Amino acid sequence: QVQLVESGGGLVQPGESLRLSCAASGSGFRFMTMNWYRQAPGKQRELVAAITSDRSTAYAGSVKGRFTISRENARNTVYLQMNSLKPEDTAVYYCNTRGGLLDYWGQGTQVTVSS
Repeated sequence: QVQLVESGGGLVQPGESLRLSCAASGSGFRFMTMNWYRQAPGKQRELVAAITSDRSTAYAGSVKGRFTISRENARNTVYLQMNSLKPEDTAVYYCNTRGGLLDYWGQGTQVTVSS
């Protein structure tokens, strides 16, 4: 069983930065691939970034070069550093991992980019 708790969302202006955090409970965090998804109103949930246990990373094209995913295994935490934010980045951001046949999700954190 894995529990995920996101934090760090908020309201920012275009061009500003935010750092999201996702704290995971349960054992085996260091072996998990961790993902950040987002869902904007009226749109499907989309994968934003992923980091494997060996710290390989992958990004959606729309955020590449602006967002950075990282992990701190000692704290069972994964981060999403978001720079140069745009209005189209406005969404609820979710932390996710998979264990066997199960998907685990956090409750989400709202990011709003608006002037």
